[in-house]
Amino acid sequence: MSHVLGRTAQAGPTVELGSFLARDGSEGASVALDLDRPHVSLFAGKRGSGKSYTLGVLAEGLAAARGVTGVVIDPMGVFSGLKAGGEATVVPAPTVAADALEPRDWCELLDLDPASQAGALLWQVAESAQTLEGMQRAVTEADAPRAAIRAVANHLTLADEWAVFNPDGLDAERLLEPAVTVLDTSKLTDQALSVVTAAVARTLYETAVSESIPRLPWLLIDEAQSVLDGIAEGPLRTILTRGRHPGVSLALATQRPAALPPVAISQADLICSHRLTATADIDALATARPTYLGESIQDRLPDGVGEAVVIDDTTESAVTVQIRERHTPHGGDSPRAKDA
Repeated sequence: MSHVLGRTAQAGPTVELGSFLARDGSEGASVALDLDRPHVSLFAGKRGSGKSYTLGVLAEGLAAARGVTGVVIDPMGVFSGLKAGGEATVVPAPTVAADALEPRDWCELLDLDPASQAGALLWQVAESAQTLEGMQRAVTEADAPRAAIRAVANHLTLADEWAVFNPDGLDAERLLEPAVTVLDTSKLTDQALSVVTAAVARTLYETAVSESIPRLPWLLIDEAQSVLDGIAEGPLRTILTRGRHPGVSLALATQRPAALPPVAISQADLICSHRLTATADIDALATARPTYLGESIQDRLPDGVGEAVVIDDTTESAVTVQIRERHTPHGGDSPRAKDA
């Protein structure tokens, strides 16, 4: 009989994570994760321990289950193998609409103080125009000081060079399709990555709040420490603290838990940690150690690749799991000189 993490009732779809791992190394009953209700989950582990692999296991389960879908932010370009299962699509150069960002996002993104003349002008054109081209045109036609017009125009030209803004970019209909959507952001600049992440997170949340959605979305983010600041922080924090009510789930994977904001750990109802060795990262997880764990997280962390301790706040339990093998190729292995 399988054990279902994150579940209080016996119903709804699940994804198989693996099997119980005893202290003697033997494997037991299967362990699954509840997909019937929304969750905030954290997948941690040092490089090569299996955290991205486990995130891929979750994505496979989302692709196979009914009533849910997934969007994967893939900054390392390692999740394209998911399309081999036929239930995932890969977007190699994701773009978003300019108006998916709010005026304050634009000011932060382009580092212009909203209280300055240039920042006020940028806020104004971001509020009035729906496309980047429209913003650029509005700037040239604005009744504003010449220096402010020149500064905003130069900054918008820089944003245009990121090649991430498109009126026909990702929208709610595309993101909520039954197939899992992998957004390959490996070729994007840091600013462009923040743009895509912020726009996708805000679109999923606001759509779930404002209308009836065909399936519950999961947003999966690999190397999450790279986007949990800047303009993506606000939309992601909203999902962390309020996303479960409208049905939006968030799964964060990181090799540096200490680099995440504390809310990302405190709001997680499921923590899946592979091997960690850095004291700061172990301490970051320890701050969320529940009383029912009974021992330190450091004592529970596994040593083997593909092994993980899973702390489930819903059922107030902690189990050691051997993560199952992927059904689709995993692109996270580092190249080796002997294979060249």
